[in-house]
This record gives sequence, C-alpha cells and structure tokens, in this order.
Amino acid sequence: MKVLVTGGAGFIGSHVADGYRAQGLEVVVVDDLSRGSKRNLRAGAPFYQADIRDRAALEEIFRKEKPDLVNHHAAQIDVRLSVKDPVCDASSNILGSLNLVELALASKVRRFIYASTGGAIYGEPETLPAGEETPVRPLAPYGVSKHTFELYLWTMRKLYGLPFVVLRYGNVYGPRQSSKGEAGVVAIFSEQMLGGVTPTIYGDGTKTRDYIEVSDVVRANWAALSKGEGEIFNIASGNPTSDYEIFAAIREALGFPGIEPKYAPKRPGEVDHIVLGIGKAASHLDWKPAVRLQEGIRRAAEWIRAKHDNG
Repeated sequence: MKVLVTGGAGFIGSHVADGYRAQGLEVVVVDDLSRGSKRNLRAGAPFYQADIRDRAALEEIFRKEKPDLVNHHAAQIDVRLSVKDPVCDASSNILGSLNLVELALASKVRRFIYASTGGAIYGEPETLPAGEETPVRPLAPYGVSKHTFELYLWTMRKLYGLPFVVLRYGNVYGPRQSSKGEAGVVAIFSEQMLGGVTPTIYGDGTKTRDYIEVSDVVRANWAALSKGEGEIFNIASGNPTSDYEIFAAIREALGFPGIEPKYAPKRPGEVDHIVLGIGKAASHLDWKPAVRLQEGIRRAAEWIRAKHDNG
C-alpha cells in the first residue's frame, strides 16, 4: 500500500513517514518546508514541495502517485499566529485540508488519518481529564480550525463513505522537534539552555500540559491504519505536567542544575490546564503510551545537544 503523508518533512510527520516505511508501506511525502526540513527526509521516498492550499499541485501529485491512504499532518500550528491572523490559520487548516479530502474522495483512498489537537481543542474543560466526549470550546482560532475539519471528515463519511480516523494529540515532543513556535517548548528550552540563554515561562509556571513522546504517536498512527474507523482518539500520556516541571526535567537532562527560568505574562489563547483521557485509544486502537516523561526528555535533549554541538 502507498500512503501520502502531508507535513512529512516536519517533526511529527517525518517520524510517522519513517514508521510507515519501517512497516513496509510505500510513502510519498508532501511538505511546503515552511516548518519542515529536507534533513528529516529519508532516501527512497518521493518528495513534493507543495502547499496544501495549492489545488493544482495536489491534483498532479494524486494523479501521479495514486495513494491508497492519506495521513494528514500539514497544518498551521502556531496558536499565537491563529489569534493574530485567523484568516491565515483557516486558509491552511480548513481550506487546504478540504483540497486534500476532496482529492482523497476522488481517488477513493482506503482511509484518511487526520492529526488534530487535544491540547487546544477543549479549551478549559470543567472536569479533567478531557475525554473525546468533552465539549469542544477552544480558546484560540487554531483549535476552531482543527475541529472544523474534524466535522468536515464526519460529514464526508456520511455523504460519501470516506473512511477516516482522527488523532487528537497532546503536546508532542522528541527528536527533530523544532524550536519554531510555541509548540516546541522542549526544543525551545533546550536550545536556550545550551546557548546560555535563560528560558522564559509565560505565566507563573503552574500551567499544565499533557506531554507525549513522538515514538508513541508513531505507534498510534500505525494502529489507525487498521482500527478505529470513523472515530476520534486522544493520543497523550494521560498525565499533567506543569511548565516548571517540564523546565526542570530538561534542566536535569542537559545538566544545568543552577538555572532558574524567567517569568512573563501568559499569552492570549493559551489554556491553563489540560490533561487528556486516553481510555478510548486503549480499548479501540489497542494503544497505550510506552515512553515515560524522563526517558522521553532524555532522548529529546540528547538529540538537541548533538544538533547544537554540530552547528
């Protein structure tokens, strides 16, 4: 089978592409390289530099490659940018995604796997952990746009029978993570410490997130190829970690015991506390996270240190 991975030169998408290839699938990568890097690509997989908003480019790729499956990771991921420019956010996350789903329907793909967000889609839930049935009340346009395309997938399944799976990620971290944008906090803090810069925590350090290591996300994307059709799943650790705790874990992994962070006001659109319920993924996908936070941070820190040392 051949799978087209959008955003496949990015942090998460490149790991998913590698995981699929390791399991024997043919992989085609589409990425506009706005955040991704050719360094994340592996030899042997066809690569197309294209923006998902470019319908003509996508039509040519589908015509030439005829994928059996689509794994959609390409997105505008910056929460702050979505607050500042919601039209730009929607143009990529809604209109660009609709280009893909229409071409997937025309090509009769077997399944459409969509990388959504669990960290931004629920807003500030009244109760935690937030399960897939928790009301969607995003605090930023980014969460709105990601959820909107989930609804399009549901409708396309009802209208045309499109098989889909939605994976709502927690805060994903690991090797290849970029420091571009607020989503890369592990990379941001690590690069700052290695560069002699004191990291800044926005807020008082008590905001909590649900961190998940990228290899666990890869396993979820593999499971989604054959299980969970027509469903939405939280993919996370199920454990809350505060901003200060993540700072301290990185500090320990890199060996900078004396560093303390600076603090600045919380930014608009940011959630104070989120942790995700992952029982549905366990029962329907036969998936559970395997990498503990300390081990995952160690892996990420080693990769970032090697990158820093090599210039």
